[in-house]
Amino acid sequence: MKKGFLFGVLFLLAACAARPIVQLPTIPTAAESRSVARLAALPILAGDYFQIDSATLGRRYHIHVGYPEGYNPAKPELYPVVYLLDADSLFGVITAGQLFMTYDDQAAKAIIVGIAYGSFAPEVNKRVMDFSSPAANALQGQGGAAAFDTFLRTELIPQVETRYRADPARRILYGQSRSGHFVLYSAFNDPDLFWGRIAYNPSFEPGMERFYKSPAMATRTDLRLVVASGTRDWPHNRAHFEAWRAAWEGRQDLPWQLAMPDIPGGTHAYDTASAYRTGMRFIEGRPVEP
Repeated sequence: MKKGFLFGVLFLLAACAARPIVQLPTIPTAAESRSVARLAALPILAGDYFQIDSATLGRRYHIHVGYPEGYNPAKPELYPVVYLLDADSLFGVITAGQLFMTYDDQAAKAIIVGIAYGSFAPEVNKRVMDFSSPAANALQGQGGAAAFDTFLRTELIPQVETRYRADPARRILYGQSRSGHFVLYSAFNDPDLFWGRIAYNPSFEPGMERFYKSPAMATRTDLRLVVASGTRDWPHNRAHFEAWRAAWEGRQDLPWQLAMPDIPGGTHAYDTASAYRTGMRFIEGRPVEP
C-alpha cells in the first residue's frame, strides 16, 4: 500500500512538471489599488507621466506633467512650461500653487513638467551630482551640471515640446536649494535656453566664483532671472545671497532682467511656493510681491 501511494504521488508530480507554466496576471495589493485610486481622484494632479532613459547621463528620470485647467491637446493654444527640478518633493506643491495663482493673481496658465528621480535614496537620487557646478572645490559626486544642462537641451525639452502644447518661447526653470544652484548655473552658462528662471535659497557652492563673473551673452532681450532668499534661510546661505546681491545690484550689462527679492520670514524649504509666486509675478511683468 505504501509503495502504491508513493508511486501515485510521484506520478502526479511528474505530470504537473510536464504541464506548461501559466503566468497569472499580477494582482495589485489592496494598498496599491487604494494608492492608484487616490491619485486618480485628485484633479490637481491631472496630467501625464513618462520615463526617459538619458543617453547623456546614463540613468532614468521620471517625468510628471501637470496640465493647466481646461487643457485640451486638440486646441491650438500654447502654454508656458515650467521645468520643475526636485519634483520628487516639489511637484504637488508647485502644481497646486500654479493653479491657485490663476485664481488669485489671474496668472497665465502653465504646464508643469516635474523632473524626478523616483526616490530620495542617494544611490538613485543624483541631485547633488546633477545640480552642482564643475569646480575646483567640487567634492566626489558633484560637478555634473554641464551634463544635466545637455540632457535638458537635447533630450527632455524636445520630447516635451513634441508631446504637449508647449510654447518654446516661454520656458521657465524653477529650483530650490541645490536645484536653485543649477538655475544659477543655467542662467550664467546657457541663458537663451529658458525665458524665465527662479532660484529660491540657492546653494552657491561649489564654484561660487562662477557666479561673480560675467554671464554668457544671450540673443534674446526678454529674459528674466529671479533669485529669491528667505529671511530665515540657513545663516551661511543667507550670507552668501546677501553678498551676491550686493555685487549684482544695479548692473545693467546682463543678459536677463534680474530681481533679487527677500521672502519675509521664509525658511529654507517651506516657503518655496511663496518664492515661486514672487518669481512668476516678475516673469509675467507684474509687481514683485512676497
